[in-house]
Amino acid sequence: MTTKKKIFLIDDDELIVSVLSKALLAEGYEVLAESTEFKDITDKIGAYFPDVILLDNKLAGLSGLEILNDIKQSGIDAQVIMLTADDTAETAVKAMKLGAADYLTKPFNIEEMKIVISNIIEKKSLKQEVAVLRRISSEYFDENIIGESSIVSELKTKIKKLADAHVSSILITGESGTGKELFSRYIHRLMFGDDKSRSKPFVAINCAALPEQLMESELFGHDKGSFTDAKADKKGVFELANGGSLLLDEIGEMRPTLQSKLLRVLEERTVRRIGGKWDMQVHVTVLATTNRNLSEAVKIGDFRSDLFFRLSNFYMHIPPLRERPEDIPLLTRHFLSYYSTQYNKKTIKGFSAEALKNMTTYKWPGNIRELKNLIERLVVLENAEEILPAHLPNWLTNVSTSEAPAHDNEFILPDEGISLDDLEKDLFVQALKKADNNKVAAAKLLNISYDSLRYGIKKFGLK
Repeated sequence: MTTKKKIFLIDDDELIVSVLSKALLAEGYEVLAESTEFKDITDKIGAYFPDVILLDNKLAGLSGLEILNDIKQSGIDAQVIMLTADDTAETAVKAMKLGAADYLTKPFNIEEMKIVISNIIEKKSLKQEVAVLRRISSEYFDENIIGESSIVSELKTKIKKLADAHVSSILITGESGTGKELFSRYIHRLMFGDDKSRSKPFVAINCAALPEQLMESELFGHDKGSFTDAKADKKGVFELANGGSLLLDEIGEMRPTLQSKLLRVLEERTVRRIGGKWDMQVHVTVLATTNRNLSEAVKIGDFRSDLFFRLSNFYMHIPPLRERPEDIPLLTRHFLSYYSTQYNKKTIKGFSAEALKNMTTYKWPGNIRELKNLIERLVVLENAEEILPAHLPNWLTNVSTSEAPAHDNEFILPDEGISLDDLEKDLFVQALKKADNNKVAAAKLLNISYDSLRYGIKKFGLK
Protein backbone atom coordinates (compact mmCIF):
# COMPACT_ATOMS: atom_id res chain seq x y z
CA MET A 1 0.00 0.00 0.00
CA THR A 2 1.20 3.48 -0.77
CA THR A 3 -0.19 6.96 -1.16
CA LYS A 4 2.82 8.10 -3.20
CA LYS A 5 2.57 8.71 -6.93
CA LYS A 6 4.46 6.00 -8.78
CA ILE A 7 6.92 6.50 -11.63
CA PHE A 8 8.32 3.76 -13.88
CA LEU A 9 11.67 4.80 -15.46
CA ILE A 10 12.93 3.04 -18.60
CA ASP A 11 16.39 4.04 -19.84
CA ASP A 12 19.51 2.05 -20.73
CA ASP A 13 21.84 4.78 -19.48
CA GLU A 14 22.55 3.76 -15.89
CA LEU A 15 23.90 7.20 -14.97
CA ILE A 16 20.66 8.86 -16.06
CA VAL A 17 18.67 6.20 -14.21
CA SER A 18 20.66 6.81 -11.03
CA VAL A 19 20.41 10.62 -11.19
CA LEU A 20 16.71 10.66 -12.05
CA SER A 21 15.79 8.04 -9.46
CA LYS A 22 17.52 9.95 -6.65
CA ALA A 23 15.93 13.26 -7.70
CA LEU A 24 12.43 11.81 -7.97
CA LEU A 25 12.71 9.86 -4.71
CA ALA A 26 13.78 13.08 -2.99
CA GLU A 27 10.68 14.75 -4.48
CA GLY A 28 8.47 12.20 -2.74
CA TYR A 29 7.70 9.86 -5.65
CA GLU A 30 7.97 6.09 -5.62
CA VAL A 31 10.30 5.00 -8.44
CA LEU A 32 10.88 1.69 -10.20
CA ALA A 33 13.58 1.69 -12.88
CA GLU A 34 14.55 -0.70 -15.68
CA SER A 35 17.87 -0.20 -17.46
CA THR A 36 18.82 -3.61 -18.86
CA GLU A 37 15.94 -6.04 -19.47
CA PHE A 38 13.22 -4.72 -21.78
CA LYS A 39 11.60 -8.02 -22.69
CA ASP A 40 7.98 -8.23 -21.45
CA ILE A 41 8.36 -4.66 -20.19
CA THR A 42 4.61 -3.99 -20.53
CA ASP A 43 3.92 -6.86 -18.11
CA LYS A 44 6.25 -5.25 -15.56
CA ILE A 45 4.60 -1.87 -16.06
CA GLY A 46 1.10 -3.34 -15.77
CA ALA A 47 1.99 -5.09 -12.52
CA TYR A 48 3.43 -1.87 -11.03
CA PHE A 49 0.40 0.42 -11.77
CA PRO A 50 2.49 3.58 -12.33
CA ASP A 51 1.03 7.07 -12.65
CA VAL A 52 3.80 8.25 -14.99
CA ILE A 53 6.23 6.40 -17.26
CA LEU A 54 9.54 8.02 -18.26
CA LEU A 55 10.57 6.27 -21.47
CA ASP A 56 13.82 6.69 -23.39
CA ASN A 57 13.29 6.84 -27.15
CA LYS A 58 16.41 4.81 -28.05
CA LEU A 59 17.10 1.66 -26.07
CA ALA A 60 19.53 -1.18 -26.67
CA GLY A 61 18.03 -3.17 -29.54
CA LEU A 62 14.58 -1.63 -29.19
CA SER A 63 12.72 1.55 -30.06
CA GLY A 64 11.05 3.49 -27.27
CA LEU A 65 8.24 4.32 -29.70
CA GLU A 66 7.54 0.59 -30.07
CA ILE A 67 7.25 0.26 -26.30
CA LEU A 68 5.02 3.35 -26.21
CA ASN A 69 2.73 1.77 -28.78
CA ASP A 70 2.62 -1.49 -26.75
CA ILE A 71 1.78 0.47 -23.59
CA LYS A 72 -1.15 2.20 -25.27
CA GLN A 73 -2.37 -0.98 -26.96
CA SER A 74 -2.27 -2.78 -23.61
CA GLY A 75 -4.60 -0.23 -22.05
CA ILE A 76 -2.20 0.67 -19.22
CA ASP A 77 -3.60 3.74 -17.46
CA ALA A 78 -0.42 5.81 -17.14
CA GLN A 79 0.90 9.03 -18.67
CA VAL A 80 4.06 8.58 -20.77
CA ILE A 81 6.85 11.16 -21.05
CA MET A 82 9.34 10.41 -23.81
CA LEU A 83 13.03 11.11 -23.21
CA THR A 84 14.92 11.72 -26.43
CA ALA A 85 18.28 12.98 -27.62
CA ASP A 86 16.68 13.73 -30.99
CA ASP A 87 15.21 17.23 -30.90
CA THR A 88 13.60 17.06 -34.35
CA ALA A 89 9.91 17.85 -34.67
CA GLU A 90 9.32 14.52 -36.43
CA THR A 91 10.23 12.50 -33.33
CA ALA A 92 8.01 14.61 -31.10
CA VAL A 93 5.06 14.34 -33.51
CA LYS A 94 5.40 10.55 -33.69
CA ALA A 95 5.49 10.27 -29.90
CA MET A 96 2.46 12.51 -29.41
CA LYS A 97 0.46 10.69 -32.09
CA LEU A 98 1.14 7.40 -30.31
CA GLY A 99 -0.24 8.85 -27.10
CA ALA A 100 2.69 10.38 -25.22
CA ALA A 101 1.62 13.09 -22.78
CA ASP A 102 4.87 15.06 -23.29
CA TYR A 103 8.51 14.69 -24.28
CA LEU A 104 11.81 16.06 -22.98
CA THR A 105 15.01 16.47 -24.96
CA LYS A 106 18.32 15.30 -23.50
CA PRO A 107 20.20 16.78 -21.79
CA PHE A 108 17.23 17.96 -19.74
CA ASN A 109 16.88 20.09 -16.66
CA ILE A 110 15.86 18.11 -13.58
CA GLU A 111 13.73 20.97 -12.25
CA GLU A 112 11.94 21.21 -15.59
CA MET A 113 11.23 17.49 -15.47
CA LYS A 114 9.77 17.77 -11.96
CA ILE A 115 7.41 20.50 -13.16
CA VAL A 116 6.33 18.47 -16.21
CA ILE A 117 5.62 15.38 -14.07
CA SER A 118 3.74 17.41 -11.45
CA ASN A 119 1.57 19.09 -14.10
CA ILE A 120 0.75 15.80 -15.81
CA ILE A 121 -0.26 14.13 -12.54
CA GLU A 122 -2.40 17.14 -11.59
CA LYS A 123 -4.20 17.10 -14.96
CA LYS A 124 -4.85 13.37 -14.66
CA SER A 125 -6.32 13.83 -11.18
CA LEU A 126 -8.59 16.63 -12.42
CA LYS A 127 -9.83 14.46 -15.32
CA GLN A 128 -10.63 11.63 -12.90
CA GLU A 129 -12.53 14.00 -10.61
CA VAL A 130 -14.53 15.38 -13.54
CA ALA A 131 -15.39 11.85 -14.68
CA VAL A 132 -16.60 10.94 -11.18
CA LEU A 133 -18.68 14.12 -10.92
CA ARG A 134 -20.27 13.48 -14.32
CA ARG A 135 -21.09 9.93 -13.29
CA ILE A 136 -22.64 11.05 -10.02
CA SER A 137 -24.63 13.88 -11.65
CA SER A 138 -26.14 11.68 -14.35
CA GLU A 139 -26.96 8.87 -11.89
CA TYR A 140 -27.74 6.55 -14.79
CA PHE A 141 -30.79 8.22 -16.30
CA ASP A 142 -32.25 9.64 -13.03
CA GLU A 143 -32.28 6.29 -11.23
CA ASN A 144 -35.63 5.17 -12.68
CA ILE A 145 -36.36 1.56 -13.55
CA ILE A 146 -37.75 1.50 -17.09
CA GLY A 147 -40.13 -1.36 -17.79
CA GLU A 148 -43.74 -2.49 -17.52
CA SER A 149 -43.25 -6.25 -17.86
CA SER A 150 -44.48 -8.55 -15.11
CA ILE A 151 -40.83 -9.36 -14.29
CA VAL A 152 -39.98 -5.72 -13.65
CA SER A 153 -43.21 -5.13 -11.75
CA GLU A 154 -42.42 -8.05 -9.43
CA LEU A 155 -38.91 -6.74 -8.88
CA LYS A 156 -40.22 -3.27 -8.00
CA THR A 157 -42.66 -4.78 -5.52
CA LYS A 158 -39.86 -6.82 -3.91
CA ILE A 159 -37.57 -3.80 -3.76
CA LYS A 160 -40.29 -1.73 -2.08
CA LYS A 161 -40.66 -4.35 0.65
CA LEU A 162 -36.88 -4.54 1.20
CA ALA A 163 -36.57 -0.75 1.25
CA ASP A 164 -39.45 -0.33 3.72
CA ALA A 165 -37.79 -2.89 6.00
CA HIS A 166 -34.38 -1.15 5.66
CA VAL A 167 -32.60 -4.49 5.43
CA SER A 168 -28.88 -4.34 6.09
CA SER A 169 -27.63 -6.11 2.96
CA ILE A 170 -28.92 -7.29 -0.43
CA LEU A 171 -27.23 -9.52 -3.01
CA ILE A 172 -28.07 -8.57 -6.59
CA THR A 173 -27.13 -10.97 -9.39
CA GLY A 174 -27.48 -10.77 -13.15
CA GLU A 175 -25.64 -10.89 -16.44
CA SER A 176 -23.37 -8.06 -17.47
CA GLY A 177 -25.35 -5.12 -18.80
CA THR A 178 -28.65 -5.89 -17.04
CA GLY A 179 -28.49 -2.76 -14.87
CA LYS A 180 -27.47 -4.10 -11.47
CA GLU A 181 -26.04 -0.74 -10.41
CA LEU A 182 -29.19 1.02 -11.59
CA PHE A 183 -31.30 -1.27 -9.41
CA SER A 184 -28.91 -0.59 -6.52
CA ARG A 185 -29.42 3.15 -6.86
CA TYR A 186 -33.18 2.60 -7.12
CA ILE A 187 -33.11 0.67 -3.82
CA HIS A 188 -31.09 3.47 -2.22
CA ARG A 189 -33.58 6.10 -3.39
CA LEU A 190 -36.55 4.17 -2.02
CA MET A 191 -34.80 3.61 1.31
CA PHE A 192 -33.69 7.18 1.83
CA GLY A 193 -36.11 9.21 -0.28
CA ASP A 194 -35.16 11.85 -2.81
CA ASP A 195 -32.84 13.59 -0.36
CA LYS A 196 -29.48 13.65 -2.16
CA SER A 197 -27.66 15.44 0.65
CA ARG A 198 -24.34 14.18 1.94
CA SER A 199 -26.06 12.75 5.04
CA LYS A 200 -27.57 9.97 2.93
CA PRO A 201 -24.64 8.99 0.71
CA PHE A 202 -24.49 6.39 -2.02
CA VAL A 203 -20.90 5.16 -2.38
CA ALA A 204 -19.77 2.60 -4.96
CA ILE A 205 -16.55 0.61 -5.24
CA ASN A 206 -15.60 -1.93 -7.90
CA CYS A 207 -14.07 -4.95 -6.18
CA ALA A 208 -12.37 -6.05 -9.42
CA ALA A 209 -10.81 -2.70 -10.31
CA LEU A 210 -8.20 -2.37 -7.57
CA PRO A 211 -5.28 -4.65 -6.66
CA GLU A 212 -5.67 -6.54 -3.41
CA GLN A 213 -3.04 -4.51 -1.59
CA LEU A 214 -5.05 -1.32 -2.13
CA MET A 215 -8.55 -2.73 -1.63
CA GLU A 216 -8.29 -3.12 2.16
CA SER A 217 -7.39 0.54 2.59
CA GLU A 218 -10.21 1.57 0.23
CA LEU A 219 -12.73 -0.52 2.16
CA PHE A 220 -11.71 0.20 5.75
CA GLY A 221 -9.42 3.24 5.58
CA HIS A 222 -6.18 3.73 7.48
CA ASP A 223 -4.71 5.90 10.23
CA LYS A 224 -1.81 8.24 9.73
CA GLY A 225 1.48 6.42 10.26
CA SER A 226 -0.08 2.94 10.09
CA PHE A 227 2.29 1.96 7.29
CA THR A 228 5.08 3.51 5.26
CA ASP A 229 3.93 6.71 3.54
CA ALA A 230 0.55 6.84 5.31
CA LYS A 231 0.93 10.59 5.71
CA ALA A 232 -2.67 11.31 6.65
CA ASP A 233 -5.80 9.61 7.95
CA LYS A 234 -7.97 8.08 5.23
CA LYS A 235 -11.62 7.17 5.49
CA GLY A 236 -12.67 3.89 3.89
CA VAL A 237 -15.87 3.50 1.89
CA PHE A 238 -17.74 2.09 4.89
CA GLU A 239 -17.13 5.34 6.77
CA LEU A 240 -17.93 7.43 3.71
CA ALA A 241 -21.21 5.56 3.21
CA ASN A 242 -22.22 5.73 6.88
CA GLY A 243 -25.92 6.53 7.12
CA GLY A 244 -26.54 5.51 3.52
CA SER A 245 -25.72 2.75 1.05
CA LEU A 246 -22.50 1.08 -0.09
CA LEU A 247 -22.41 -0.68 -3.46
CA LEU A 248 -19.81 -3.47 -3.61
CA ASP A 249 -19.77 -4.01 -7.37
CA GLU A 250 -18.50 -7.38 -8.67
CA ILE A 251 -18.08 -8.77 -5.18
CA GLY A 252 -17.39 -12.20 -6.69
CA GLU A 253 -13.90 -10.93 -7.61
CA MET A 254 -12.96 -10.08 -4.02
CA ARG A 255 -10.05 -12.11 -2.64
CA PRO A 256 -10.77 -14.59 0.22
CA THR A 257 -8.49 -12.73 2.65
CA LEU A 258 -10.69 -9.65 2.37
CA GLN A 259 -13.90 -11.67 2.34
CA SER A 260 -13.31 -12.72 5.96
CA LYS A 261 -12.78 -9.10 7.03
CA LEU A 262 -15.89 -8.02 5.13
CA LEU A 263 -17.91 -10.73 6.87
CA ARG A 264 -16.82 -9.38 10.26
CA VAL A 265 -18.01 -5.90 9.32
CA LEU A 266 -21.36 -7.21 8.12
CA GLU A 267 -21.85 -9.25 11.29
CA GLU A 268 -20.72 -6.67 13.82
CA ARG A 269 -21.53 -3.45 11.92
CA THR A 270 -18.21 -2.01 13.04
CA VAL A 271 -15.10 -1.15 11.07
CA ARG A 272 -11.52 -0.55 12.16
CA ARG A 273 -9.08 1.34 10.01
CA ILE A 274 -5.71 -0.19 9.21
CA GLY A 275 -3.51 0.78 12.15
CA GLY A 276 -6.54 1.95 14.13
CA LYS A 277 -6.94 1.27 17.84
CA TRP A 278 -10.73 1.15 18.09
CA ASP A 279 -13.80 0.02 16.17
CA MET A 280 -16.23 2.52 14.68
CA GLN A 281 -19.95 1.83 14.45
CA VAL A 282 -21.27 2.08 10.89
CA HIS A 283 -24.89 2.05 9.75
CA VAL A 284 -24.66 1.10 6.11
CA THR A 285 -26.92 -0.80 3.74
CA VAL A 286 -24.60 -3.04 1.72
CA LEU A 287 -25.67 -3.71 -1.87
CA ALA A 288 -23.47 -6.41 -3.40
CA THR A 289 -23.64 -7.15 -7.13
CA THR A 290 -22.09 -9.91 -9.22
CA ASN A 291 -22.43 -11.56 -12.61
CA ARG A 292 -20.84 -14.74 -11.24
CA ASN A 293 -22.62 -17.79 -9.89
CA LEU A 294 -21.52 -17.43 -6.27
CA SER A 295 -22.79 -20.84 -5.22
CA GLU A 296 -20.44 -22.37 -7.80
CA ALA A 297 -17.65 -20.07 -6.61
CA VAL A 298 -18.22 -21.40 -3.09
CA LYS A 299 -17.86 -24.99 -4.33
CA ILE A 300 -14.47 -24.33 -5.95
CA GLY A 301 -13.20 -22.30 -3.00
CA ASP A 302 -13.23 -18.87 -4.67
CA PHE A 303 -15.86 -17.46 -2.32
CA ARG A 304 -16.43 -18.02 1.40
CA SER A 305 -19.61 -19.94 2.15
CA ASP A 306 -20.33 -17.96 5.34
CA LEU A 307 -20.11 -14.65 3.47
CA PHE A 308 -22.30 -16.01 0.67
CA PHE A 309 -25.01 -17.10 3.13
CA ARG A 310 -24.78 -13.77 4.94
CA LEU A 311 -25.23 -11.78 1.74
CA SER A 312 -27.87 -13.98 0.13
CA ASN A 313 -30.32 -13.68 3.03
CA PHE A 314 -32.01 -11.00 0.90
CA TYR A 315 -31.44 -11.73 -2.74
CA MET A 316 -32.73 -10.65 -6.14
CA HIS A 317 -31.87 -11.65 -9.69
CA ILE A 318 -32.06 -9.11 -12.52
CA PRO A 319 -33.28 -10.96 -15.61
CA PRO A 320 -31.58 -10.57 -18.99
CA LEU A 321 -33.30 -8.37 -21.56
CA ARG A 322 -34.23 -11.38 -23.70
CA GLU A 323 -36.59 -12.49 -20.92
CA ARG A 324 -38.48 -9.19 -20.91
CA PRO A 325 -38.93 -8.36 -24.64
CA GLU A 326 -42.11 -6.37 -23.96
CA ASP A 327 -39.94 -3.72 -22.28
CA ILE A 328 -37.74 -3.18 -25.34
CA PRO A 329 -40.03 -0.61 -27.10
CA LEU A 330 -40.30 1.39 -23.85
CA LEU A 331 -36.54 1.28 -23.28
CA THR A 332 -35.95 2.23 -26.91
CA ARG A 333 -38.14 5.35 -26.61
CA HIS A 334 -36.46 6.25 -23.33
CA PHE A 335 -32.91 6.03 -24.70
CA LEU A 336 -33.96 7.80 -27.92
CA SER A 337 -35.30 10.74 -25.91
CA TYR A 338 -32.24 10.80 -23.67
CA TYR A 339 -29.62 10.78 -26.43
CA SER A 340 -31.57 13.12 -28.70
CA THR A 341 -31.43 15.67 -25.89
CA GLN A 342 -27.81 14.93 -24.95
CA TYR A 343 -26.55 15.39 -28.52
CA ASN A 344 -29.09 18.11 -29.32
CA LYS A 345 -30.15 16.12 -32.36
CA LYS A 346 -33.86 15.32 -32.58
CA THR A 347 -34.01 14.09 -36.17
CA ILE A 348 -35.28 10.60 -35.31
CA LYS A 349 -38.95 10.62 -34.30
CA GLY A 350 -39.38 6.90 -33.80
CA PHE A 351 -38.98 3.32 -35.07
CA SER A 352 -41.03 1.51 -37.68
CA ALA A 353 -43.11 -1.49 -36.60
CA GLU A 354 -40.81 -3.83 -38.53
CA ALA A 355 -37.68 -2.35 -36.91
CA LEU A 356 -39.21 -2.75 -33.44
CA LYS A 357 -40.12 -6.34 -34.31
CA ASN A 358 -36.48 -7.02 -35.21
CA MET A 359 -35.37 -5.48 -31.94
CA THR A 360 -37.84 -7.41 -29.77
CA THR A 361 -36.92 -10.78 -31.30
CA TYR A 362 -33.17 -10.28 -31.03
CA LYS A 363 -31.44 -11.96 -28.03
CA TRP A 364 -29.47 -8.91 -26.81
CA PRO A 365 -26.49 -10.80 -25.30
CA GLY A 366 -25.15 -7.46 -24.07
CA ASN A 367 -28.52 -6.71 -22.46
CA ILE A 368 -29.64 -3.14 -21.75
CA ARG A 369 -26.11 -1.79 -22.21
CA GLU A 370 -26.06 -3.15 -25.77
CA LEU A 371 -29.47 -1.63 -26.54
CA LYS A 372 -28.44 1.71 -25.05
CA ASN A 373 -25.23 1.77 -27.12
CA LEU A 374 -27.16 0.97 -30.30
CA ILE A 375 -29.64 3.83 -29.76
CA GLU A 376 -26.78 6.25 -29.10
CA ARG A 377 -25.11 5.17 -32.35
CA LEU A 378 -28.33 5.63 -34.33
CA VAL A 379 -28.94 9.10 -32.89
CA VAL A 380 -25.43 10.23 -33.79
CA LEU A 381 -25.11 8.67 -37.25
CA GLU A 382 -28.60 8.48 -38.78
CA ASN A 383 -30.59 11.37 -40.24
CA ALA A 384 -33.86 9.55 -41.01
CA GLU A 385 -37.04 10.57 -39.21
CA GLU A 386 -38.05 6.92 -38.79
CA ILE A 387 -35.64 4.07 -38.12
CA LEU A 388 -36.25 1.19 -40.54
CA PRO A 389 -34.74 -2.32 -40.53
CA ALA A 390 -32.22 -1.05 -43.12
CA HIS A 391 -30.79 1.31 -40.49
CA LEU A 392 -30.18 -1.51 -38.01
CA PRO A 393 -27.00 -3.65 -37.91
CA ASN A 394 -27.07 -6.75 -40.13
CA TRP A 395 -26.59 -9.11 -37.20
CA LEU A 396 -29.79 -7.77 -35.68
CA THR A 397 -32.05 -8.02 -38.74
CA ASN A 398 -30.81 -11.03 -40.73
CA VAL A 399 -31.47 -13.79 -38.20
CA SER A 400 -34.33 -14.95 -36.02
CA THR A 401 -34.02 -15.43 -32.27
CA SER A 402 -33.75 -19.20 -32.54
CA GLU A 403 -31.34 -19.16 -35.47
CA ALA A 404 -29.12 -16.30 -34.36
CA PRO A 405 -25.42 -17.16 -34.46
CA ALA A 406 -23.26 -16.46 -31.48
CA HIS A 407 -22.77 -12.74 -30.95
CA ASP A 408 -19.27 -11.46 -30.24
CA ASN A 409 -19.91 -11.82 -26.51
CA GLU A 410 -22.13 -14.94 -26.62
CA PHE A 411 -21.11 -18.56 -26.14
CA ILE A 412 -23.28 -21.38 -27.51
CA LEU A 413 -23.40 -24.34 -25.11
CA PRO A 414 -22.71 -27.61 -27.00
CA ASP A 415 -25.36 -30.33 -26.80
CA GLU A 416 -23.03 -32.64 -24.87
CA GLY A 417 -22.31 -29.93 -22.29
CA ILE A 418 -18.93 -28.65 -21.10
CA SER A 419 -16.92 -28.30 -17.89
CA LEU A 420 -16.88 -24.68 -16.71
CA ASP A 421 -13.33 -25.12 -15.45
CA ASP A 422 -12.23 -26.44 -18.86
CA LEU A 423 -13.97 -23.54 -20.60
CA GLU A 424 -12.42 -20.95 -18.27
CA LYS A 425 -8.95 -22.47 -18.66
CA ASP A 426 -9.32 -22.53 -22.46
CA LEU A 427 -10.29 -18.84 -22.49
CA PHE A 428 -7.25 -17.96 -20.39
CA VAL A 429 -4.99 -19.93 -22.75
CA GLN A 430 -6.55 -18.27 -25.83
CA ALA A 431 -6.28 -14.77 -24.37
CA LEU A 432 -2.62 -15.23 -23.43
CA LYS A 433 -1.85 -16.64 -26.87
CA LYS A 434 -3.70 -13.85 -28.68
CA ALA A 435 -1.92 -11.26 -26.54
CA ASP A 436 1.48 -12.91 -27.17
CA ASN A 437 1.68 -13.65 -23.42
CA ASN A 438 1.24 -9.96 -22.56
CA LYS A 439 -0.72 -10.31 -19.32
CA VAL A 440 -2.06 -6.77 -19.29
CA ALA A 441 -3.43 -7.18 -22.82
CA ALA A 442 -4.80 -10.65 -22.00
CA ALA A 443 -6.68 -9.28 -18.98
CA LYS A 444 -8.16 -6.59 -21.21
CA LEU A 445 -9.30 -9.22 -23.76
CA LEU A 446 -11.11 -11.12 -20.99
CA ASN A 447 -12.49 -7.90 -19.43
CA ILE A 448 -11.03 -8.81 -16.02
CA SER A 449 -8.53 -7.15 -13.71
CA TYR A 450 -4.80 -7.88 -13.91
CA ASP A 451 -5.00 -9.54 -10.46
CA SER A 452 -7.87 -11.77 -11.63
CA LEU A 453 -5.79 -12.87 -14.61
CA ARG A 454 -2.81 -13.72 -12.40
CA TYR A 455 -5.12 -15.66 -10.09
CA GLY A 456 -6.48 -17.66 -13.07
CA ILE A 457 -2.98 -18.38 -14.35
CA LYS A 458 -2.02 -19.73 -10.91
CA LYS A 459 -5.29 -21.66 -10.57
CA PHE A 460 -4.88 -23.50 -13.89
CA GLY A 461 -1.10 -23.89 -13.70
CA LEU A 462 -0.42 -21.72 -16.75
CA LYS A 463 2.74 -19.76 -17.46
